[in-house]
Amino acid sequence: MNSEKRDGFLLDMLPTALTKPLRANVLGVGVHAVNLRTAIEFVETSVASGRRGYICVTGVHGVMEANRSSRFREVLDRALLILPDGMPTVWVGRFQKHSTMRRVFGPEFMALMCARAPINGFRHFLYGGTVGVAEQLKANLCQRFTGIKIVGTYTPPFRALNGGEQNHLRDVVASVKPDIIWVGLSTPKQEQFMAEMIDVLDCKLMIGVGAAFDIHTHRIKDAPKWVKNAGLQWLHRLCQEPTRLWRRYLINNSTFLWYLGLQISGLQRFELGPEPPLS
Repeated sequence: MNSEKRDGFLLDMLPTALTKPLRANVLGVGVHAVNLRTAIEFVETSVASGRRGYICVTGVHGVMEANRSSRFREVLDRALLILPDGMPTVWVGRFQKHSTMRRVFGPEFMALMCARAPINGFRHFLYGGTVGVAEQLKANLCQRFTGIKIVGTYTPPFRALNGGEQNHLRDVVASVKPDIIWVGLSTPKQEQFMAEMIDVLDCKLMIGVGAAFDIHTHRIKDAPKWVKNAGLQWLHRLCQEPTRLWRRYLINNSTFLWYLGLQISGLQRFELGPEPPLS
């Protein structure tokens, strides 16, 4: 098979030994100092070794939610991996001498993992979206990526699952045994769901990718690369969904900058929580 090269690395690379990346301290949230290549290597090695856990794709929104809620901070601390979804988290990491740290944008990460279907043979399950979105996403990914195995989809209600629904989801997942469950809800809902269900569902990894479901089904238009690199993707999203997002960005972004100034200047300390060891 010919190797496909995308974003500067070969898609036929093989997993390396399972080691935990270092963390950047972003207002007390430990965002792992990874890039697309090292994130994919870690995920593939985790699946190959049978490691179970959930992965959070975290930007400014997630960091600020963690600063407002100690319970949500604990959810992030328990994650197997926290990917730097926003450029501000990467800038903080680079400031802290993590020179190889790059942004790992959830939809792009998901697409690259799906592109590796002929190489890793992983079984995928799609959880999230409004009615019809997960099925459309499955159709789009199957058309786009030859050989991908999407073994199931599940569209949840706009609330927490009740006991009967949890049991049904558990049975559905147990019948198809996916390696990865992609969770397309929103922060903090998707992270809380993964933390609650990772020991219930018969899978290896759960990965929360937020807006990836809507981007890959073309319900939301992705930002140009230069907008992402400039750290202005929030503005691109705001222009598309102003009613829903204006409060989040107005409050989160300004508060994040204020606290970041306090952290960098040393006027306030933000301690990292404990990280679960690899077993």
